[in-house]
Amino acid sequence: MKDYFVHESSYVDDDVTIGRDTKIWHFCHIQRGAVIGERCSLGQNVNVASNVHIGNGVRIQNNVSVYEGVTLEDNVFCGPSCVFTNVPTPRAHYPVHGVYTPTLVKEGASLGANSTVVCGHTIGRSALIAAGAVVTGDVRDYALMAGVPARQMGWVCACGHRLPDALVCPACGARYVLDGELLRKKDNE
Repeated sequence: MKDYFVHESSYVDDDVTIGRDTKIWHFCHIQRGAVIGERCSLGQNVNVASNVHIGNGVRIQNNVSVYEGVTLEDNVFCGPSCVFTNVPTPRAHYPVHGVYTPTLVKEGASLGANSTVVCGHTIGRSALIAAGAVVTGDVRDYALMAGVPARQMGWVCACGHRLPDALVCPACGARYVLDGELLRKKDNE
């Protein structure tokens, strides 16, 4: 007996791993070799390509294709119609024959609706990419990114709220410290 849910309109290839309590909704396709963790939710019309690794607790909203070469760590959120690429210079008449440029989205990061992540980059832990932003470089942990191309507009807490200059979250009280150009969560005092 399966301990996950796949809607009858979706198609799951052979040799796929799907974790406990994961839900795969209408018109999805999960391709051979894909690994999807526990407690994930894949909305309508999601495509997970071959050999993609998706962690636990990931939420992928409607109309997202997670292409080969993309890795989503635990608790990543992909907003509706966000876009991943996997070839930096695609040409129909020069196929890449399965050689894809990797993209890593680290634990707790959120990608807003209609954002685009150009391949070959890492989205840092708990980073927040605004709706419609186009990521063309690496993103630091806890960075708030917006625009085309995406630029850092500030910092966000792991809980998702924008951090004020004092780097103390107004919602949950978590404290952060700048270490050079990197933000890190303060240890319990």
